[in-house]
Amino acid sequence: MTFMRLHHATFTMPVGAEDEARAFYAGVLGLTPVPKPATMRQVGCWFRTGGLEVHGLPEDDFRPNRVSHPAILVNDLDALAARLDAHGIPYVMNGDYPGHCRFHTHDCFGNQLEFLQEI
Repeated sequence: MTFMRLHHATFTMPVGAEDEARAFYAGVLGLTPVPKPATMRQVGCWFRTGGLEVHGLPEDDFRPNRVSHPAILVNDLDALAARLDAHGIPYVMNGDYPGHCRFHTHDCFGNQLEFLQEI
């Protein structure tokens, strides 16, 4: 079988909301903004940390994605929860995924995010 791994995940956002995306994904979550290649449309914004990359794309008829979502592995779920607490961002702990602690939250646009830590 061919080896596969995820290159990036994309989230959608309202048109013109790049500053809000940067405030959340860089300011709250701590991801690093990265420049988009010159060959790509120069709208939206990209972020990276370690092996994780997410791309924010503006959408004219934006609606938050409240069901499908990225599930992001972290090495310190408690520290991430503390960052969210410090910014007043709610999350819901959920211990029903075997071998992991996890919670769900939403980004500044209402898109669902899941964060997990292996135990």
